[in-house]
Amino acid sequence: MPNPAAHTAVQNELRPDPAAELLGTPVPGEDPAAVHLAHMFRRTVATYPYRPASRVREDQQWMIRTYAETGRRVQALARALVEHGIARGDRIAIFANNCPEWVELDLAIMTVGAVPVPIYPTSTADQLVHIVTDAGVRIICLAGASERDRVLSAASRMPTLDAVVVIDPEAADQSGLPGAALPVLSLAELVRAPRDADETQRLDALVDERMALSSGDDVASLIYTSGTTGAPKGVMITHRAAMSQPDALDEFFTIRPSDHSLCFLPLSHALEWAWTMVLISHGCLNTYVTNPKTVATMLAEVRPTLFVTVPKLYEQVMTVAREKVSDSRLKIRIFDWSLDVGRHWWQAKESGRRAELGLRLRHAVADRLVLRAVRDAVGGPKTVLAAGGAPLRKEVEEFFASIGLLICQGYGLTETSPLVSFNSPGAHKFGTAGKPLVGSRIKAGADGEILYQGPNIMKGYWNNPEATATTIEDGWLHTGDIGHVDEDGYLVITDRLKDIIVTLNGKNISPQPIEGLLLADPLFEQAVILGDNRPCLTLLVKPSMPRVQEIAERLHINLSVPEGLRSPELAEEIRRHVADLTAKLPHQEQIRDLRVLWEDFTQDNGLLTPTLKVKRREVEKRFTEVIDEMYAKLAKLRKTDHHKSPQE
Repeated sequence: MPNPAAHTAVQNELRPDPAAELLGTPVPGEDPAAVHLAHMFRRTVATYPYRPASRVREDQQWMIRTYAETGRRVQALARALVEHGIARGDRIAIFANNCPEWVELDLAIMTVGAVPVPIYPTSTADQLVHIVTDAGVRIICLAGASERDRVLSAASRMPTLDAVVVIDPEAADQSGLPGAALPVLSLAELVRAPRDADETQRLDALVDERMALSSGDDVASLIYTSGTTGAPKGVMITHRAAMSQPDALDEFFTIRPSDHSLCFLPLSHALEWAWTMVLISHGCLNTYVTNPKTVATMLAEVRPTLFVTVPKLYEQVMTVAREKVSDSRLKIRIFDWSLDVGRHWWQAKESGRRAELGLRLRHAVADRLVLRAVRDAVGGPKTVLAAGGAPLRKEVEEFFASIGLLICQGYGLTETSPLVSFNSPGAHKFGTAGKPLVGSRIKAGADGEILYQGPNIMKGYWNNPEATATTIEDGWLHTGDIGHVDEDGYLVITDRLKDIIVTLNGKNISPQPIEGLLLADPLFEQAVILGDNRPCLTLLVKPSMPRVQEIAERLHINLSVPEGLRSPELAEEIRRHVADLTAKLPHQEQIRDLRVLWEDFTQDNGLLTPTLKVKRREVEKRFTEVIDEMYAKLAKLRKTDHHKSPQE
């Protein structure tokens, strides 16, 4: 296990004592459970000891742990960390898929005053090296053999790392591994039982001493941004900032201990992590999805009353629902009629009036035929159904409202722990990111950038004062997003400031609205508008294969041979769809050429972030030759046109 003396020597070489930046000072008379996550967790354990805290499927059986049992496991981990020399302010990384142990480790690290450093389970060895060395991580806790091998392959480049702890006990077996540079222990070995009751009592007292020193201004998590552009930076989120999220949501949502959620997004992402802390604060059950590919099945089976995810999942539900009826004109007519009835039902409900008898009867039929089945696909009615991490298209909001489910779209950043604004049952407006947190302020900066001020702003970027000073000026956080607060007080996001396209003609163009227009058509799965420092806009588009198959059948194109996907008729049909959708756009926003991509956008190939946002710069880099060829063709055409019409 870690050697404290060796660790201290390495730390002193890297940077000064981190305590000044990572640790705060307790405020006399302040309720620790109101400002510190570990204290809040202890309060929940005391209040709801016998309620289920976590559930995960293992070997076709549900493994359930109560809050009391979870509390005992967290305390045992905390004792082990203290015994092995972990000091306040030390950094410990968690590198695993979602599981109850992930949250137990997170809470135990906070309990002893150390700082958790979440790492996405899809991270490569180079990404690991950047985060572990930048954060000065001492111990990395990981899931199993795959993560272990990535860590050990890069161990020589991570000098602060003292040990590896694996959740899967089989992965602790180092036989067959080429001379591991680091000790590898199982979680069970780390949390060995103390020798006797006196030893347990002594360690518990040390843990309590750590808790007594804790402050709401301690850093609760050092979360590295997913990095759609540039190297990830470590965001220091304090306990006080994190605790402002449950407080803000409690003003608008009624979450009860009997509610339960599905843990689907990576816990290494600020949205899922913060939501998990909201659940703990209310004594709710969290069911862990260990394999993200099973989320659709789990939603229908578990039927959570709470669910927070990214827009992509909602879009997929809507697309699949439409595809299931696309083989019959009658089914399509029934589907569309049912949605129209559902929309009128929703509007009546929103206006506070009782629906007239005819509408009630039609809705009962529509619900039986279509609406209930779509609701069941996402697990039935919800106390909270929320979307974050990327913009949710208005069409998707309206679709779900028609089936009787309100998606409360929110907006935030890792740097705001992460909530800035959100819609709620009592205050929502489609096409917006909701109203800002109570007690926060928003104003417009240069180029329409949203500037934010609130109780949940990060402490700063770890070990990067220059970036901190650029991002936070006079207490205002520069979000990097463009938008405004409308006349009703709702925040409207227009685009990412870094994504704004400036053409050679000096035109500033927001690509997201155009991409959203295209993605509203079920034919398209991904769309990336190009044109920065170019004479005009072009497009890279990834179509939906089921929709392509329909077009191919209609045009008698054989897709089983390579020539099928490259057929001019198919390309022309896709171009026609794009032209129809964008026909009413201003001249400067017209798409002058496009290329169809058949490669899927995934996390594995580096084209999507863990929250399924497109890495625009990575796409441009990956398809540089295609893009250059497209603009070369356009330049040649312009030159030809110029020679034909010199007067132009």
